[in-house]
Amino acid sequence: MILCRKSQMLAAVLSLALAMLAAGVQAQSTGYRQGVTEAASDNQAILEFYVGNGLQPLWTGPDKASQDRRVALLQALAGAADHGLPRSYDARLLTSRLRAAGSERELGQIEVEVTKLFLAYAQDVRTGILVPGQANGDVFRTAPELDQAQLLASFSKSRPGRFIRGLPPSSPEYARLMKHKILLERVVAGGGWGAVVPRGKYEIGDTGSGVIALRNRLIAMGFLGRTAKADFGPEMARAIEQFQTVHGLTADGVAGAGTIEEINVSAERRLGAVLVAMERERWMNFARGERHIWVNIPDYSAVIMDGGKESFRTRAVVGASNVDRRTPEFSDEMEHMVINPSWYVPRSITVKEYLPQLQRNPRAVSNLQLLGRSGNVVSRQGIDFTQFDARSFPFSLKEPPSRNNALGLVKFMFPNRHNIYLHDTPAKNLFGREARAFSHGCVRLSEPFDFAYALLARQTADPKGFFQATLNTGAETTVDLDIHVPVHLVYRTAFTDARGNLQFRRDVYGRDGRLIDALLRAGVAIPGLGS
Repeated sequence: MILCRKSQMLAAVLSLALAMLAAGVQAQSTGYRQGVTEAASDNQAILEFYVGNGLQPLWTGPDKASQDRRVALLQALAGAADHGLPRSYDARLLTSRLRAAGSERELGQIEVEVTKLFLAYAQDVRTGILVPGQANGDVFRTAPELDQAQLLASFSKSRPGRFIRGLPPSSPEYARLMKHKILLERVVAGGGWGAVVPRGKYEIGDTGSGVIALRNRLIAMGFLGRTAKADFGPEMARAIEQFQTVHGLTADGVAGAGTIEEINVSAERRLGAVLVAMERERWMNFARGERHIWVNIPDYSAVIMDGGKESFRTRAVVGASNVDRRTPEFSDEMEHMVINPSWYVPRSITVKEYLPQLQRNPRAVSNLQLLGRSGNVVSRQGIDFTQFDARSFPFSLKEPPSRNNALGLVKFMFPNRHNIYLHDTPAKNLFGREARAFSHGCVRLSEPFDFAYALLARQTADPKGFFQATLNTGAETTVDLDIHVPVHLVYRTAFTDARGNLQFRRDVYGRDGRLIDALLRAGVAIPGLGS
């Protein structure tokens, strides 16, 4: 394996440490112990580890165990770029310090510096480079906590190569993304997918330079076999359909403005999306539940996963792209569903959308009930709505159960501080659209009844019969789930399908762009994007 420049620096560091040992410096000496204690004084976990093991070396000892750890770490750092990790782990700092090294105390300090380097790598590859939410305020997720003391204790007792290889997420998705990341880097290094396609609309029967450019780009991207044909024929239409399917577009075989825009996205931008997806996968390096619900916002989909396999899928409508309507990213647990739900209108919608209507016409939005502070229904008669503003409006609004209720006939609850949930909707026409960002933040489901049946199947022999009987009562009814189901609202513009093929979706909220910028600032190399 060819070591990267940073790893070569670290190799020099460790070689010098070994040379010092060979010259007679004892790792258990008073000076060495003093160096370890001083260098670890700013990190309680590291200090506790070394005190607990009697200040014995992990890296700078002359024994085979220390040598194996050094080799394993060097190999990991040499392959760090494959994970899309930062280019520097402070190896230069260690090198500069060692140029003047020559004492037992300094050897102890070197020992701790290598440990800090190891922990920095472990943190990045296991739980992510960035802190979720810092680069984007709509991400409400806490990456798994890395217990440094426990990690060091386990590492000291393990086979180092196997241990370090086990640090990254073990999910099949992470491995597939890393594979495609490496492939995309080769595409970028080779100059990308060629010239962009001129704007326009291309369909069967068309000819000209634009069609040739489209043909060449489809060939370079692997959607069309090599051909010299200069016209838009059935083969190109099929290639366009395949491209559209892979990118979440309407698969009609016609290259319209939206399709051309996606075809012209550079390999560098696609690589950035994969790197962001890998970082998000590291943020979620935890057990997601044998059964869980996976809502991918840019894919406009909600999926039930059972044992790592998709058991149910439905189209979804997500929050609009307005700043105050975007669907946030977080995880929680679905606890119950409500059949024939009432809609208690959120305060923000009440005062921003409905109060102005009531001020113009007190009889407006007659489907909504006016509620007093105690929750009692209040008659609108005699109320002058013009005397109130958004702050002073003393009422709330409620829509009773009905087929035209904004929530439809069922909602699925995982109580959270964002007031986000999944639900039915009477606006079925929206599910036929290619882009489906229209809600106030909650997630609307195209097939909510089938979704309910799938959830209830684990606690009743006749889920459909039970649901329909409850629905037919017309009464608002809460149905608890015997086993709560984890719900993960995620934002993946790059992901793989069941066959491992890479798919892309539009960055509807612009979140990927902000995370790419944050990764670049953290030292991640993204060829063609600021590196």
